[in-house]
Amino acid sequence: MYTVMGVTGQVGGATARHLLKEELPVKVVLRDERKAQEWINLGAKIAIADYRDTAALQTAFADAEAVFVMIPPSFYPDEEFSDTCAYVEAIRLALSAAQPSRFVALSSIGAQHTEGTGIIHSLHILEEQLKRVAIPSAFLRAAWFMENAAWDIGPAREQGRIQSFLTPLNRLIPMISTNDIGAIAAATLQQVWEGIRYLELQGPQPYSPNDIASVLTKLLDRRVEIEVVPRSEWAEIFIGQGGIAANVQGRLEMLDGFNSGWIDFKRKGTEIVTGQVSLEEALKSTFKLDKIQ
Repeated sequence: MYTVMGVTGQVGGATARHLLKEELPVKVVLRDERKAQEWINLGAKIAIADYRDTAALQTAFADAEAVFVMIPPSFYPDEEFSDTCAYVEAIRLALSAAQPSRFVALSSIGAQHTEGTGIIHSLHILEEQLKRVAIPSAFLRAAWFMENAAWDIGPAREQGRIQSFLTPLNRLIPMISTNDIGAIAAATLQQVWEGIRYLELQGPQPYSPNDIASVLTKLLDRRVEIEVVPRSEWAEIFIGQGGIAANVQGRLEMLDGFNSGWIDFKRKGTEIVTGQVSLEEALKSTFKLDKIQ
């Protein structure tokens, strides 16, 4: 049995679907029972568990050969990363008690750093705590999600213009599709190893903000221009989008880390895994842009 957390999100969902396509036994962990039917229809077993509930997570993991774990994203955490710490501690205790043969955890590019990564620090916490679990583990340090471009589709279609927090506009950064992450996670869950592994996940090539504009220009069949959002305006924009004013600094620090090159892969002592999905393919598949051509 393969148990998968986070299936209502893109990465967890992709992981479970790849396993199910291989006709492997899958149990999905849901926080909301109302979302169970879709997965029942796909052939998965269901476990209901709040991600802070150690006992419920232990039950979900108990009969698993391997477990895929992840924590909900937190764009505006408090200084102590309280929610992250609660999720990670519950998962750690549940894994330790259930003792599956191995687990795979979704982490992030830059998670090796102890500072200067903003909200990515939540994944540093995850790595540091879960590596204490005495079973074989693999941490997937995924690059920037290609699907982050979802925010750009509406402005590109309606105005022919998008904005970028990443700068300079020609800077290439590692990106990967969530489908590729799911495929790699599913494959890793089926492998057997000893000790701790760190896998750095990237797409077939790096992309720049200019490349995002070029892909949208092609898919939308209209010229899409891109402009840099001034650093001085970031906080106000995020607060306007519903961000917590007192906690917005973490998101700013993350973007600063990407723009400075501080948030990058470690490379030394890690495994490099390259996906197959291009930026254009990711946008067409995820956002159904092929329908408007």
